[in-house]
Amino acid sequence: MIPRLLTVVGHSFRPRIQMLMAGLALEGALMGLGFVALVPFLRAVLDGDADAAVLPLIGLAVVFLAYAVTRWVMQLYGYRTGLQIANVLFERLGAQIKALPLGWFNERRAGELSVMSSEGIVEIMSLAAHLMRPLVVAITAPAIVLIFIAFIDWQLAVALGCVIPFAVAAFIWSGSHMHKADHSVHGTSVDAAARIYEFAQAQTVLRAFGRTDGAARELDRALVQSHDATMFKLRNAASGFLAFTLTIQLALTVLLVYGVNRSLGGEVDVPELVAIFVLGIRFAEPLLGAADVQDVVRSSDATLGRMQDILDLPLMQSTGNAKPQDNAIRFDNVTFGYNDQPVLDGFTLDVPANSLVAVVGPSGAGKSTVLRLIARFFDVEAGRVSVGGADVRDIATETLMDQLAVVFQDVYLFDGTIADNILISKPDASRDALWDAVRAAQLEATLARFPAGLDTPVGEGGAALSGGEKQRVSIARALLKNANIVLLDEATAALDALDEARMRASIEKLAQDRTVIAISHRLSTIQAADKIVFLEDGKVAEEGDHATLLARGGRYAAFCALMDAKLQSTGTVEPSR
Repeated sequence: MIPRLLTVVGHSFRPRIQMLMAGLALEGALMGLGFVALVPFLRAVLDGDADAAVLPLIGLAVVFLAYAVTRWVMQLYGYRTGLQIANVLFERLGAQIKALPLGWFNERRAGELSVMSSEGIVEIMSLAAHLMRPLVVAITAPAIVLIFIAFIDWQLAVALGCVIPFAVAAFIWSGSHMHKADHSVHGTSVDAAARIYEFAQAQTVLRAFGRTDGAARELDRALVQSHDATMFKLRNAASGFLAFTLTIQLALTVLLVYGVNRSLGGEVDVPELVAIFVLGIRFAEPLLGAADVQDVVRSSDATLGRMQDILDLPLMQSTGNAKPQDNAIRFDNVTFGYNDQPVLDGFTLDVPANSLVAVVGPSGAGKSTVLRLIARFFDVEAGRVSVGGADVRDIATETLMDQLAVVFQDVYLFDGTIADNILISKPDASRDALWDAVRAAQLEATLARFPAGLDTPVGEGGAALSGGEKQRVSIARALLKNANIVLLDEATAALDALDEARMRASIEKLAQDRTVIAISHRLSTIQAADKIVFLEDGKVAEEGDHATLLARGGRYAAFCALMDAKLQSTGTVEPSR
């Protein structure tokens, strides 16, 4: 357990952990010496010699005073070490989450991270804070007692020591059962956390389709499974505790029977026999204390293993040496897919610097994937994605992100004000720059309906704003960043016609000195592009400007005809020609 703890928190903690273990060992030794110091005191009292009891009493007081001071110091030291471990784990887990590929995350893993970053870190912290103490004391204190019993009567010491292998066997047996139970509890807890998160996030859809009862049943089933797994763990813990306790009680019984037998034979006098019984009870006390926490210790050790698994996950590596030379983007024969399902296959595309490129195509063609690969949310399976002539895998993450501003269709806003959410992209931006981004994103009308304006709280996920308003905030956030490359994934989908027209003008202005790639189904946005790329089956089916592709009469022309028909059926006038 200690090597795993050092692996998880870092070997810089080794001196502190070693100091903690040494201090706890000293505490256990002083406890054992205190028990041993009882023997001469009890012998003098039972012999009726008050004068002879004074010196042992002083020695007993000195030992227990030293024990009390040591325990107080080590208790504080343990808590401080536990808090430091928690801080390190929060930092390491946060850094790991930031560096993991986006494809690693899903609802179940979100639930796992939620459990790990709350209950998990508390469990690991508790190892140093208070769980190591009973384990170390359970070794050192009984060892001191057993050694002293051997000086009184080595045969009694051997008889008592013979029970130790049975205690170890009981400990190992209960541990194997606890490991299986803990694995089951963790799995069901993660499932339950994911179901709770899903149930809360999907309330709008569930209520709209009258499926709240069905979703609640799924949540109830997950909670029942978690409850059943916990009860199974408790039963295993109780069985292990009972087996270990019975073994310790067996040791006391052996000591009692053997001691009485030797006393009746005259080999041990009554004061010694009483002292041995007292020592036997004190021998068992730390062991029973360890038995009380063994299931918690094993659970913490299992949590350490899961934490180590997360921290050992492969990260998206980058040499960090390459620097983009301009705003051009290129895909060279790229292959990529999700969960063994291919999306892009031999995909090749050139996006000239300072141009506006529109990407269109049917659902599932890979349009959003193109943007995510540029931002290196995933690494390609084959081929190469380059920005400014440099492979994105060779560009430091910070350098690459400085070049990009991304607006995705699914907008997430943090629980803060509108200004807070815009300034995320550039916290040191001036107020003038902030307002320029607000105006360019057509956000002024939204601010006008809120008395607090930019200081209006948006709620968790932007619950206080409409879909179009959230999209405007996201666009303002991207515009404020003033990046060299802007990636827009249906950025105007939730805007009305007037705001979309104004936003189109802003996008065209952006493309004068930036590279803009826009995924859109709005013909007005598409027509303004310097180049249109039509994707189909993970490849570029057609590319060119609007007029050229229409004249070709291919897949893009059919797409425009379909969009024209849809617009006419809704009474919207937006001609493709």
